[in-house]
Amino acid sequence: MSRPTTVTSPAPGPPAPPPPPPRAGRNTWRRALRRDWQLYSLAILPLLFFLIFRYLPMLGNVIAFRRFQPGGNIFGEYWVGLRYFKMFLTDPTFWNVFTNTLVLGALTLLFCFPLPIVLALLLNEVRTGSIKRFVQSVSYLPHFLSIVIVAAMVMQLLSVDGTVNQVVQATGGDAIPFLQRPEWFRTIYVSSEVWQTVGWGTILYLAALTTIDDNLYEAARIDGANRWRQTWHVTLPGIRPTMVTLLILNIGTFMAVGFEKILLLYNPLTYPTADVISTYLFRVGFASSNFSYAAAIGLFEAVIGLVLVLSANLIARRTVGTSLW
Repeated sequence: MSRPTTVTSPAPGPPAPPPPPPRAGRNTWRRALRRDWQLYSLAILPLLFFLIFRYLPMLGNVIAFRRFQPGGNIFGEYWVGLRYFKMFLTDPTFWNVFTNTLVLGALTLLFCFPLPIVLALLLNEVRTGSIKRFVQSVSYLPHFLSIVIVAAMVMQLLSVDGTVNQVVQATGGDAIPFLQRPEWFRTIYVSSEVWQTVGWGTILYLAALTTIDDNLYEAARIDGANRWRQTWHVTLPGIRPTMVTLLILNIGTFMAVGFEKILLLYNPLTYPTADVISTYLFRVGFASSNFSYAAAIGLFEAVIGLVLVLSANLIARRTVGTSLW
């Protein structure tokens, strides 16, 4: 009688890996380009604009290291190394305009950055739609005025026989030549910048306020928070990414204070406080035809702006966790 044989099943091995997803569902950039080529074509003109008017002119920075003569080689005649950088580092006039640039840039950032936030928070509390729209329209309007028109208005208001001096004389004072006094220029410039830019700057903050969840306000009210506490603990943290982004962008333009407006408002009498790097290199480059020296100053200004942007972005990323990149 034969004994029954037992068949042993092999030991179970590791589970088989899942099959890879079908490649047909993967959209490569070529497939996306073929599918949405109409949308991508809209970016051609902006890219060409930046290429032609932003990136190609950077090649001209080479004349900061070369001797350029009008009518000669567009990239300079011969190398001079750091000669022009040494010239403005030892030029007392340059350090005066450099100080003016820092002061005007700091004052502009100090007033023009937080005031749009304050105005946006105030407008957010307005419940009457007609009043809110009226205030928005009045505050936005100066942004659409040309800088030439704004400068002309400032000059008319602050002239010796202008509206401001008429009010001063009506109160028993003497007429003040505001536009000829160096001590008044910074106040005039910053005030005009605030009037022209603060209303327009509230648009992004008002848009950011609409993204805050209403449940957060409801939870804060349940916890007994008043309007000030709700603003501090809910509203401001909700718009913090927008605030940090705009702060980094404003710091990037810290050195490039309003060239056009200063050029229209200043005069030789106000040079001690009004002359900045951009207006100084304009006079050096076009009035004195020293293009290489002006290019060196412009390159120096651009490098400082780049360092400020990178530093502000790094600090923002490490402190608040929000940055441009």
